[in-house]
Amino acid sequence: MRISVGDKMPAGSFTVMLDDGPGSVTTEELFGGRKVVLFSVPGAFTPTCSMKHLPGYVQYADALISHGVDTIACMAVNDVFVMDAWGKDQGVGDTVSMLADGNAAYTKALGLDLDASSFGMGIRGQRFSIVVDDGYVTHLNIEGPGEFVVSNAETALEQVS
Repeated sequence: MRISVGDKMPAGSFTVMLDDGPGSVTTEELFGGRKVVLFSVPGAFTPTCSMKHLPGYVQYADALISHGVDTIACMAVNDVFVMDAWGKDQGVGDTVSMLADGNAAYTKALGLDLDASSFGMGIRGQRFSIVVDDGYVTHLNIEGPGEFVVSNAETALEQVS
């Protein structure tokens, strides 16, 4: 079942890169008592994700934070090493948390998985963004196949303003 506006974000965890290697962050740590913009990309280092989606959130990070966003998080069905390398490649620094959902467990819990086997990519996440306030979905923006219209940073900024 797909997540909807008003729903509580499902419990789970993500792998993140810490100073001393891979670690984890729970959804309670990420979403509890905080306003978070979570966006998902089909894959790190892929064209739209690298040229538009992630760079847009880096560009608008200060504006999002000035409107009360505590955390901007990028999620992908990639391993933590790929997410860390992609974040470094894109110069995200501390502006965007790079969340690895390597086995697509959280993506599936959201009901937003995508079978990209025909492209040799296996199960991935759909392109989307979610504004979460204290663990609850206030805005959900799911892209159609091949689209990049509603999950961008500009839309998230409008939604938190």
